[in-house]
Amino acid sequence: MQSSEIQSAMEEKNKTLVKLPTFIIIGVQKAGTTSIYQYLKQHPQVYMSPVKETNFFGREDKTPDVKAKSNGQITIDSFEKYCQLFEAATEEIALGEVSPNYLFRGEKAIKQIKRDLPDVKLIAILRNPIKRAYSDYLMHLREVTRDTMSLEDQIKYKADTSYTILKGFYYARLQHFFNEFGFDRLKVYLYEDLCQDPVKMMQDMYRFIGVEPTFCPDVSHKSQVAQIPKNQFVNTILRKNNPIKSFITNILKVFFSLETRQKIRSSLIKLNSKSKTDALLSSETQQQLLELYREDILKLQNLLQRDLSAWLQEPLKDKG
Repeated sequence: MQSSEIQSAMEEKNKTLVKLPTFIIIGVQKAGTTSIYQYLKQHPQVYMSPVKETNFFGREDKTPDVKAKSNGQITIDSFEKYCQLFEAATEEIALGEVSPNYLFRGEKAIKQIKRDLPDVKLIAILRNPIKRAYSDYLMHLREVTRDTMSLEDQIKYKADTSYTILKGFYYARLQHFFNEFGFDRLKVYLYEDLCQDPVKMMQDMYRFIGVEPTFCPDVSHKSQVAQIPKNQFVNTILRKNNPIKSFITNILKVFFSLETRQKIRSSLIKLNSKSKTDALLSSETQQQLLELYREDILKLQNLLQRDLSAWLQEPLKDKG
């Protein structure tokens, strides 16, 4: 037996000895995945990765050090580290993780998931792409990250390269996942399902992943309600490393503990935040996005056999 075959056999043997996810939520961002992660954690028969977004599958070879937050920065850049996330599981029936970028990463993520988790079940939560793009834009605006140019300018100048816009094209990517995993192993929900009856949706999800479906999660708390900064300059100082922030931090260190400093920072961020309703998209911008997504929505509607007509006419009004 050749060395490569021996190594492959050893890897397969090791996989049978470790605890691995039985399900993964593959998408999408800004569709309630943080809330769903919490609702899954409530179920006594479910174990969730302590790192919500491992981003392990489909990484770019040039940027292997993908980081996920969990009481600091943790780099999940090897299968061994990925497996360690599930070592604490005991008697749980279903083990899972939530990485909403997997759907967007497409073919590369599919190949790696099939290799490492050949029997895994997949879940996707989709949201009206216009609302998803808007919510994504607000996130980058308040976190001072990429694509902070106006959404109008992104449509005009970067429609073919803006991740904020591109992540709303679901059809081809979802079709690819269906082709590779089959319709029985990929379950698709809509964000509207979560908003209209979260308990019913979660109980259906529990049934799909093979745990007690009658469990009733506490859905009273909604994670990550979108807000935007009142003053972007102040927001940048509070969120990004810079000389002003370093200077203030050094002074506060003399008088306050790390926990107190973090509370002060959180309070200042909250004071500098306002409801996203103060920055609603214009009807013109919504129409431009609708024209970008119209064909994809119609194809998706046929693929899922679900009525998505509301996505083609409903104005922005939800608060997610």
